[in-house]
Amino acid sequence: MQAGLNLARRHARARLFKSFCIAMTMFSVLILGVLVAQVSMLGLPWLDWDFLSSFPSRFPEKAGIKSALFGTLWLVSLTALFAIPTGVLAAVYLQEYAKQNRITRFININIANLAGVPSIVYGILGLAMFVRFMDLGRSVVAGALTMALLILPVIVIAAKEAIRAVPASLRQAAFAVGATRWQVTRAHVLPQAFPGILTGVILALSRALGETAPLIMIGALTYIAFVPAGPMDEFTALPIQIFNWTTRPQSEFHELSSAGIIVLLVVLLLMNATAVYIRYRGSRT
Repeated sequence: MQAGLNLARRHARARLFKSFCIAMTMFSVLILGVLVAQVSMLGLPWLDWDFLSSFPSRFPEKAGIKSALFGTLWLVSLTALFAIPTGVLAAVYLQEYAKQNRITRFININIANLAGVPSIVYGILGLAMFVRFMDLGRSVVAGALTMALLILPVIVIAAKEAIRAVPASLRQAAFAVGATRWQVTRAHVLPQAFPGILTGVILALSRALGETAPLIMIGALTYIAFVPAGPMDEFTALPIQIFNWTTRPQSEFHELSSAGIIVLLVVLLLMNATAVYIRYRGSRT
């Protein structure tokens, strides 16, 4: 009798916890929906081809995000170029090649700690190392290197977890037929871990896409009337331009910032859609 009563209580607590989780999820979705609806109502009337093809201006009716949009594309492309190979190769070494000893555990702990460091700290590091010490100035490559430092721990952790999830029996079968460690890693482990690695990469790049504090710290410009032609040119980015518009007192600039947020969300959704498509194609091969 007592055992049946305890079981009923546990089931009741489980149902209560499930209901609580559903309620919190719906509340979060509702908040997000309200924010998206408000941004859409304010920004959609300003969203046209002139807005995308015009440079920033002191006059709201002439202002656009051309320089910020191209600067963001430059920034994300170079960040991916610097961070993805470094992060994935570091994860491969730590998971497949390095001996599991105190040094390896110390490195893993510090990588996990770096993933939680506030982004402004990376901005200070980028200012000291890339802008001043390496004399890269307020260039696209300085911003990309700073963002690469910011997302590198996330890529390493995600890639390590994806590689660790590959069954050990797959490695043992490959070793049994005479494959080397590199052949096993290249032909068996990485293809199996690719979907998880790609998910971590997209999440990391999404974080870099929306960060503002490091770019402000390294001196990214808030007004640029030209498109960066190379990695050493000065630049601005969508988060910087949106931040600049929100600080203006005129209500028209606040509506322009909402239009910029919509463009930023569209770019983010396109990145995630590309990742989903690549994962889908990869799972069929």
